[in-house]
Amino acid sequence: MSIDKKPHKEILGHPIVTKEGKKLGIAKDITFETRTGELINIVLKDSTIYAKQLDLEKSKEGEVLISYNAIIAIGDFIVVSEEDLI
Repeated sequence: MSIDKKPHKEILGHPIVTKEGKKLGIAKDITFETRTGELINIVLKDSTIYAKQLDLEKSKEGEVLISYNAIIAIGDFIVVSEEDLI
């Protein structure tokens, strides 16, 4: 399965968790490189306290960003590798 080909509507609104099962928040939006279409980050809404403790990159609006490269799997949940976030 290639996670590059998932339509964004299959990502938005899904909970984001680490592979250890810790909740980070909900996928609110996706940022991408406009020239290439390369996906860069998932913007979190309802960030958990755990996500805030990780000191992740934030948008200009102060929203927590999850690197698209950290995604391991997409299904009912978006699973990310915590090691790839830090």
